Amino acid sequence: MKAVVAINSGSSSIKFSLFTLDGRDGLTLSAGGKIEKIGIAPSLRARSATGEILIERDWPDGAALSHADLLADLFAWAGDHPLEGRDVIAIGHRVVHGGLDFVTPRLVDADLLDRLETLCPLAPLHQPHNLAAIRAIAKLKPDLPQVACFDTAFHHDKPDVASRLAIPRKFHDQGIRRYGFHGLSYEYVAMRLAEIDPALAAGRVVAAHLGNGASLCAMRDCRSVDTTMGFTALDGLVMGTRCGTIDPGVILHFQLRMGMSAADVEDMLYRQSGLLGVSGLSSDMRALAASDAPEAEEAMALFAWRAARETAALASSMGGLDGIVFTAGIGENDAAMRQRICARLAWLGVELDEQANAAGAPLVSTPGSHVAVRVIPTDEERMIALHTLHVLGENPS
Repeated sequence: MKAVVAINSGSSSIKFSLFTLDGRDGLTLSAGGKIEKIGIAPSLRARSATGEILIERDWPDGAALSHADLLADLFAWAGDHPLEGRDVIAIGHRVVHGGLDFVTPRLVDADLLDRLETLCPLAPLHQPHNLAAIRAIAKLKPDLPQVACFDTAFHHDKPDVASRLAIPRKFHDQGIRRYGFHGLSYEYVAMRLAEIDPALAAGRVVAAHLGNGASLCAMRDCRSVDTTMGFTALDGLVMGTRCGTIDPGVILHFQLRMGMSAADVEDMLYRQSGLLGVSGLSSDMRALAASDAPEAEEAMALFAWRAARETAALASSMGGLDGIVFTAGIGENDAAMRQRICARLAWLGVELDEQANAAGAPLVSTPGSHVAVRVIPTDEERMIALHTLHVLGENPS
């Protein structure tokens, strides 16, 4: 049986899924797993779709192991343990930034990799690791096709007014503009929404991808109209360690008045801010919710306030609001945070069903709510696999 692997490589983790070419949309999830705590004490876990443990491995003294080292180990294991005769025909990758030129998935070659390398400064937490995984696999399996799927692509045709920054035109023409991210997640959510609620999908919806990285996307008829992330994935909402929208005067103050270097400011805004910076405790929403510290409450309150504020702004971009869809780790699993955000949007006609919300139901708004509120688990890996097959010209069914 033919199969395709989807890889989502981050700064300290690599998620992977194996899909067999059959099933409801031409793909059946056969196995999946994660390498996490890269750079600290890596661990590898993989399970079959039925929950059977396929591999568990820990490297307690493996802080020096790179993404490439760990992928090599995973591939060595896969070579010795073929999954019921499945033949992997390609590997698809999430690549965070496609810039101006890459608005559809692309078959990877050396020229593409070199061009994507130039975008690493725009996504320093993600792009280098996305490309490192591709290069590592190219060395391990040079004849295996690889496909790059871009997080920016979903937003590439949003209105020009939603792409511009108020800077001299020559810089816009050079590509300094608002791109938007989390596109693979939003594309999957739009696809699922069209399946389960076509009427809402055709309307004005804010999708809320809330996790360690967080953003919102205004969608009309399942197409991106506006989004909170901009030139980089630093913009918009409060995130785990990223600040989100910030007065540029603060950056100037750090550099001109406080003597901080550009590298120091970059590190602070990407890695020391957000929930971690405000709370001084953790970037993990679960840890903050379990804490009695007032700083933890302040961080959670700020997260909800900013999410509600930006939802209202995106409603303006669409001329109204028919629905909200929560997705990703916090959006899917944190009922209390969904309640906080929706309570701030009651003036827009959002009315949450507290019992349904606590139970994590697919529809968490009341029948009388003017704005439908749904929870749709995202599946970026399935979206990557579908794009990979399309690029190869494969019919998955």
